[in-house]
Amino acid sequence: MTDEIKPNKRSGRPRSEQSKEAILNTTWKLLQAGTVKDLSIEAIAREAGVGKTTIYRWWSSKAAVIVDAFMAQVEPEIPATEVESAIVALKEQVTLLIKAFRGDNGRIVAEIIAEGQASSEALKSFRDRFILPRREAASSLIEKGIKLGEFDESLNPELALDVLYGSLYYRLMVGHLPIDDDFAEHLPDVVMKGLAKRN
Repeated sequence: MTDEIKPNKRSGRPRSEQSKEAILNTTWKLLQAGTVKDLSIEAIAREAGVGKTTIYRWWSSKAAVIVDAFMAQVEPEIPATEVESAIVALKEQVTLLIKAFRGDNGRIVAEIIAEGQASSEALKSFRDRFILPRREAASSLIEKGIKLGEFDESLNPELALDVLYGSLYYRLMVGHLPIDDDFAEHLPDVVMKGLAKRN
């Protein structure tokens, strides 16, 4: 087994980029058929046609590869919202996230979080790479909304974000109700009504 995949001459891209893409695509494909817990670096390397040393050259652990594979698939589904109203921007952001977390995407997120209960590195990787950047962006929107008078100036942004996203992760982990169109349609409105400034 070679340490790198053979380059695709038609693409003109560096071999390292092709190796990375093959690893991430393979990881995602394996996650569709299996679980985060059962996935191994050996399986990724074998299916991607690379050596384990190639994977460890760019990622420190299985969790890091999984999070990057997840982000490569999901990030295009949740682009940044550029509108003047902070309320509208937050509603669109959480709606897109809810829709992105349906099906296999949501299952994989739940499995990453579950894996994090035994492996702090898995949870830290997901939190640092995926959750925190989105919380920071949403927190900036809340601060903007306070300045615009859409939210009360006494609003605690961190608590507001827990209220906004907590319901999604609760359904994701507990599974008592589905993450469906009805949830995506109504949750943002319910939360925004609670956070909006009273005149």
